[in-house]
Amino acid sequence: MIPELGLIEGFFGRPWSWRERAETIEFLAPRGYRFYLYAPKADGCLRRNWQDLHPDAEMEALATLAAHCRKLGVRFGIGLSPFELHLQPGRDWQDALARKLAHLDALRPDDLAILFDDMRGDFDGLAERQAAIVAFAAERSRATRIIVCPSYYSDDPILDSAFGKRPDGYLERLGKLLDPAVEMFWTGPEVCSREFSPGHLARVAEQMGRKPFLWDNYPVNDGARMSQHLHLRAFTGRAAEIGRHIAAHGVNPASQPVLSRIPALTLADNYAEGARYDYAAAFRRAAAEVLGPELGKQIGGDVLAFQDRGRDRLGARCEVLRERYAAIPHPGAQEVAAWLGGQWNVTDELVQTQ
Repeated sequence: MIPELGLIEGFFGRPWSWRERAETIEFLAPRGYRFYLYAPKADGCLRRNWQDLHPDAEMEALATLAAHCRKLGVRFGIGLSPFELHLQPGRDWQDALARKLAHLDALRPDDLAILFDDMRGDFDGLAERQAAIVAFAAERSRATRIIVCPSYYSDDPILDSAFGKRPDGYLERLGKLLDPAVEMFWTGPEVCSREFSPGHLARVAEQMGRKPFLWDNYPVNDGARMSQHLHLRAFTGRAAEIGRHIAAHGVNPASQPVLSRIPALTLADNYAEGARYDYAAAFRRAAAEVLGPELGKQIGGDVLAFQDRGRDRLGARCEVLRERYAAIPHPGAQEVAAWLGGQWNVTDELVQTQ
């Protein structure tokens, strides 16, 4: 079973441009990618300053992108992170949230995601407060699909270290309180999971009371450590059989829009080919399709340096490679050159303030 595939622009750091979004959606739509969720961490009007309304120019750009998605048969979604709203015990938040929802609803999104990720959650009543916010939002949105990202969206203990110990039974409680039609994001056993197994997904589905909606953190490369690497290799650890255990499969792409298309293509192959899937061959095909045969082969030869070794460990070779790729008039090569030049470096401070 091939699940619904889509893109979730949900990374920290420099966001994509409007043109890059439109072109990437158009490229991937014929390859089975049927939804796009706009949720870049850099958009303060959706996150830390969520009560602020988007300026007219940005709303116009969002409306144009939404129309582009509809023309391609792709669902357009908005991800709203009402930052730490669930920490407010009173009910004086309703007017501000209603105003924000009405503003976003003017875009007529197909999907509305309410995102509670990367916020403190170590207190009793977390599930109850978040469920109330989601129900409030669902009642005021014309979106035909509502998705929620729990505060603890993975089994990974790093979330407890960063945002406080998760309340006992949190996931189960939230799942019971939410309308059964509401989808729930899940990143797997880890924040950046190396593998999803049917057994793991079946257990999570039982906890949630519904199949998890995968938020797959590959090939994303935000953060101080990951921004030093280009995640280019084909998808692995996602056996096609997991399609029966999930509601949909969303990919959080890399900061580099053109290069992100390479692994994105291989995920579609992974599901379509099943047991016949050959990840190395899938990478070669995808790299050639995205970059052309010659540049695709060159990138393949440098994957070890870019993905495994990383920019910060290349030494003098970094500048040699940067000059080599800068001389190639292809947007994918220009992304490599810009990455080698440090254009996509992400700091811990930036992550903590976006």
